[in-house]
Parts: sequence; structure tokens; C-alpha cells
Amino acid sequence: MAKQPRPPASERAKQAASQMMSGMQGSQAWSSIFRPGSIFRKGYSDSPRNRSYVIMNSVLYHLHPVKVKRHAVKVSYTLCLGGLSFFLFILLTVTGIFLMFFYRPTAAQAWDDIYTLQTSVAFGLLVRNMHRWAAHLMVITVFLHMARVFYHGAYKPPREFNWVIGVILLTLTLLLSFTGYLLPWDQLALWAVTVGTNMMGFTPVFGDQVRFVLLGSVEIGTDTLLRWYVLHVLMLPFVIVIFMAIHFWRVRKDGGISGPL
Repeated sequence: MAKQPRPPASERAKQAASQMMSGMQGSQAWSSIFRPGSIFRKGYSDSPRNRSYVIMNSVLYHLHPVKVKRHAVKVSYTLCLGGLSFFLFILLTVTGIFLMFFYRPTAAQAWDDIYTLQTSVAFGLLVRNMHRWAAHLMVITVFLHMARVFYHGAYKPPREFNWVIGVILLTLTLLLSFTGYLLPWDQLALWAVTVGTNMMGFTPVFGDQVRFVLLGSVEIGTDTLLRWYVLHVLMLPFVIVIFMAIHFWRVRKDGGISGPL
């Protein structure tokens, strides 16, 4: 009997990788995480019902609607502005945690800590600039995302509630950017916050109370810096995460990100 030729090394490597992947996907750990991923391998047909089953029973896929219009997933249609906004928020969270290790929110130490961060901490200037530019870009991408939704009519029923959530998220994004403005404790930040809080002081009926709450005093000082620091690193991100979760959930429940139904 003639000896069968041995397959080339590249083919053997592909077969080994395929066998390893099949074994991993058949493991209990894989099926516990990607539970519905194996339904087609078990003989189920590729039907709309089975595709819906995959979506509804997977943690990773559950964020997506069961059915999405084909044009709605094109990058040229969405420009991925919602995803970019979420990515920038994650980047801001990571870089912000790094900055918190080297920053003390007191009037006597805030500017010195920023200066030390930029001159003496490894990659400090890089991380601070990443945080600053990501904040600017997030404001831009959230605004453009809402403009895209508006001009495509994706705010119309049944998505009007999610449009309101988006407006709230835009407002929170602007507040998050503005509260971070004071933290470097330089002249630009002090005068910007002075102008902003004076404008808020002209709010009808409650103007003086609103300004006092934001300043923590009758003028800008350490209490102001501490309050805006807590707003910037704790309260506003916490509220944004809640509204983002609602926003993503409504995207799924309302049938995706396309225009009016």
C-alpha cells in the first residue's frame, strides 16, 4: 500500500488549532459563558427563531436587538459615534484613576501636584493629555451622535424616551467636562469657574442658593475645589453609568439604532 503523503506543516498547524478551538468551545467553561453559541453545531437550523435564541440567551449578544436593519449597522450610517463616546468614557475612567493617585484636592497642593505629575511622574504628562483630549473628544462625539440621531429621525416613536435619555447624557457630559476644569487650580480654571458660577447665580428664585452650594462658600476656595472634585470623580460618573445602562437597554428594546420604523 502506498504511503499517504504527509500534509504540509501549515496545514497540520491549522488542523491542530481547529481541534484545540473545538475542544475549548465544547468545554463546560466555554458553554457556561457562551451558552447559546453551540446550538447551530448541535444541528439546529439557521432560522430567525434560532438566531433570536442566540441573542436572548447570551450576555454578550443580549445588548444587541434580535433584528437590526441592514443599513443600520453600516459605519457610514452611524459613524460609530455612540461606540466612540462609550470608548472615550472608558478611557477617561482609566486615565482618571491614574491621575487620582497623584492629586490632592486642596488649594495649597492641587497645582503643585499637577506640576509634579507633568514633570516628575513617568508618563504623567502623557496620561494627563490623554485625559484632557479624551474629554474634549467625548463632548464632540456625544454632540455629533445626537445630531446624527436627529437628522436621521431616530428620535421618533418608539424611540422618543431614549432621545430624552440622550439629552440627559449630553448634559451630564458637559457637566463632567466643566467640573474637571477647576481641578488644575490655575488662573484659567479659576476664572472659568468664576464666570460659570456667577452665571448660575442668576438662576431665578434659587440663584444665590445654587451658587453657594456649588462654591461651598461665598467665594471660590478649598471647599469649592473639594466639591467639584467629588462631583467630577464620583457623583457625575455614577449617574452617567446609570443613564448609559438605560440608554443601551432602550436601544435594544426599541429595535436598534436605525431611523423611524
